Amino acid sequence: MKHTLKMKISWVLFCLLMVFTEVAVLADETLTLGVFPRRNSGVTMKMFKPLAKYLTDETGIKIKLETAKNFPAFWKNVKAKRYDIAHFNQLHYLMSKDLVGYKVFAKNEEFGKSIIAPAIVVRKDSGIETLQDLKGKKIIFGGGRLAMIAYVGNKNILHDAGLTDESYTSMIGKNPPNAAMAVYFKKADAAGIGDVGLSIPMLKKKIEIDQMKLLTIGKSQPHIPWVYKSSMKQDVKQKIGAAFEKLNDTPEGKKILKKAGMTGMAIAKDSDYDVSRSEIKKFRKYN
Repeated sequence: MKHTLKMKISWVLFCLLMVFTEVAVLADETLTLGVFPRRNSGVTMKMFKPLAKYLTDETGIKIKLETAKNFPAFWKNVKAKRYDIAHFNQLHYLMSKDLVGYKVFAKNEEFGKSIIAPAIVVRKDSGIETLQDLKGKKIIFGGGRLAMIAYVGNKNILHDAGLTDESYTSMIGKNPPNAAMAVYFKKADAAGIGDVGLSIPMLKKKIEIDQMKLLTIGKSQPHIPWVYKSSMKQDVKQKIGAAFEKLNDTPEGKKILKKAGMTGMAIAKDSDYDVSRSEIKKFRKYN
């Protein structure tokens, strides 16, 4: 009897040891989460720190949050395979899918929508009423040549309207909010951003939004994706995926999403981005 009891106690202790060992191993593991600088880097870090902490607490794996000063610097880090988990635009995903081995698993929902479209904005007092009025004007694109919505999508809008690169002066903004501000302060005549760009709270604090207007909106695409490396261990993928899905279901999760500028987190798969592939193909044909 004593021998049996001793064996049971030993087995319980062994099981506890295994649990604590697994937790310790996970705690020692660090995954780097890279978030692209859709807003400036300081704002980006502030917005996504609660999410990184939540993922660490929820999975037992340390999540290190990083961003970059601009799109080119971020893309350089992507190519160097720096990020285990990444949040970036559709073009980044499609270019790095095979290069890094990323698998998409989620996408943003913002303002209640899990789609986003390119848009060109101008000042209401600019006298610009149609795309043809942009001939000879200065157009600033928010985020640079790797910005899927702000650059690629809006370039396609202009080309479809018969406006070639020679028809206007191109400028590059650090990010979409900066591009919109350049138009507001009359440093440019129009800005290529996203269709919800003028709704960003941070921008509303800096300019009078009612002085701006959407000139046109382009083709909708699935919202910006979340990916992880395909080489990641299966149990880690499951922990990360489950943590993201849970964000929609709890008051804490909704606060974290709101802090990151989202209203929800939607499940995503590779085929969702076929429309983005078509837009990239069109862009390359024009350019």
